[in-house]
Amino acid sequence: MSKILVIDDESWLREMIRLALEQQGFEVVEATDSAEGVAQAREQRPDLILCDVNMDKAGAGYLTLAKLREDATTAAIPFILMTGLADAAGMRHGMDLGADDYLPKPFKVDELYATVNARLRKAQTVREEAEKKLSQLRSQISLMLPHEMRTPLNGIISNRSEEHTSELQSLRHL
Repeated sequence: MSKILVIDDESWLREMIRLALEQQGFEVVEATDSAEGVAQAREQRPDLILCDVNMDKAGAGYLTLAKLREDATTAAIPFILMTGLADAAGMRHGMDLGADDYLPKPFKVDELYATVNARLRKAQTVREEAEKKLSQLRSQISLMLPHEMRTPLNGIISNRSEEHTSELQSLRHL
């Protein structure tokens, strides 16, 4: 079950989003403003964040996004900005800060589901690809490591053998 953080100062909208997402089997965490949202994201580590652009002050959603992208523990969490003022400049600004998507208000529940599911699928694909590359790297290291360890050991062993050979030869001359 995926965990979604909803950050919005409008309680009725948070409740509507929570109810809709819970119907689809998501766990929902709520925050009323930017500071609480950042704290919840760091504590809860949700799989996705839905955040209003304009909360208690204009552009608070952008501030929330910027703070979360600066923190290594929250930087990769998919982030969807919600706004009633979806102009091109605002959208560009959000994308420049690292937003993954926009959900213009008002939206239908089906649009919410489609946007959330698309971002979660993409995040899962990225995670699977990273795990695949990590697994390949581990395999390559494990295949290379014994050879790399044997090479210096062969030199040490051959030097020791030469020393023993010369010691044996000197003992024979006695």
